Amino acid sequence: MSPKNWVPEIREADLPRYVGIAEAIGADIASGRLNPGDRLPPQRQIAEVLGVDISAISRGYAEAARRGYVEAHVGRGTFVLDPRAGKPSADPRRTSEEDSRMNMPPEPDDPELIAKMQAGLSHVAANIVPLLRYQTPLGGDKDREIAGKWLHANGLSFLPDRFAVAPGAHAAIDAALTVLRQPGTVVLCEQVTYPGIRAIAARLGLELVEVEEDEHGIKPAALEAAIARYPAAVLYLNPTLRNPTTHTIPAQRRSEISGVLRAHNTPLIEDDAYRFVAADAPAPICDSLPDLGWHIAGISKVFGAGLRLAYVQVPNAPFLVPFVKAVRAAHVMTSPISLALLSTWIEDGTAAQVQDFVRNAARERQLIAKETLSGQSFDSDPHAFNIWLTLPSGLNRAEALARLFGRQIGILPSDFFIPNGAGQEKLRICLGGPISPESLRNELQQVHHALAALDWSG
Repeated sequence: MSPKNWVPEIREADLPRYVGIAEAIGADIASGRLNPGDRLPPQRQIAEVLGVDISAISRGYAEAARRGYVEAHVGRGTFVLDPRAGKPSADPRRTSEEDSRMNMPPEPDDPELIAKMQAGLSHVAANIVPLLRYQTPLGGDKDREIAGKWLHANGLSFLPDRFAVAPGAHAAIDAALTVLRQPGTVVLCEQVTYPGIRAIAARLGLELVEVEEDEHGIKPAALEAAIARYPAAVLYLNPTLRNPTTHTIPAQRRSEISGVLRAHNTPLIEDDAYRFVAADAPAPICDSLPDLGWHIAGISKVFGAGLRLAYVQVPNAPFLVPFVKAVRAAHVMTSPISLALLSTWIEDGTAAQVQDFVRNAARERQLIAKETLSGQSFDSDPHAFNIWLTLPSGLNRAEALARLFGRQIGILPSDFFIPNGAGQEKLRICLGGPISPESLRNELQQVHHALAALDWSG
């Protein structure tokens, strides 16, 4: 059989289609149907034969590349590898495609800093037995005291009678919406927003409604109109270094949004996931909404997603008990071990050092992006972990993803971030995670070359 006519035979119907494609490639290599050096057919050809979207084929080829079955070459195609030769060279610190697709902070690589982080873990291990017990989401007295100092050091309020610790920002948003949900509730959000809010709203049976925005964020007049149409609305915002746009709502617009919410008694869930890495961000909107604002400050964008914790300020004391009950119902409790580790790092200064490292590394990576993607159009911020790239005129995201599959950086189309309606011809390209600056530069150069080739051929 000529590899030009090869079509994957997907044998496991219950597998995700992209996994089935990768499995088919591996099986055909093992059986001899595909041989080392064979060039796989173009992704568009396979998509047409199977009657599926090209993005599924792109992900399947990418999964096959991750497993070491094939290797892609910009402008030449995708070739079968010799299984005896092992996997192609890649940054060994990447763990999976799914990891690379997430918006992670740059990981510390300074041996002294890593040693301090490990020392904190050893300190926690010395007290392991009591940390294996149940704990309230409010946090212990010592942890609350340390949290207050950290929040104040980062320009945030700490109100003990309104404070709780949740097992991550996602869990905190889920619990807040659980408390606020009532008949007729809808969730208002930005037109481009954090994908997690879609999953949470779907789980709770809540409709997401986009609010028109401009370069400064959602428009006050559009917010006013949305609340008039949906009186039981809750507003969700990610106002600082928004994922994926990297935009921060300026102080004046925050004040205008706050005024509209106060006038209509509309609650706000302020997802401040990037607060601890942003520099000189305006004060939280919740500061001016003491009776309406839920402020959620996750810490994973500083320390990594494995430390699933978020500091939460509820609007006023009566909301605290329902919030704690909602956290318990869905998640039982916040991990005492994780909280003890965070408190140890804050107290001994490690947290501030990690914070400085992440900010400096983000700046370095943003500079690399500006240098290597010169001529491309994208939104960015010196402290963001990603860029929001607008494809050259005439290119569509399916073609771009097909050409860019298998890269060692996370690339997602705009569809993931748009609650309703059609996607935009934009891509989120992640710069963080364990990839080294040198590998990042190489990956972005490949992205630039691929986009330039597509633009020229179009």
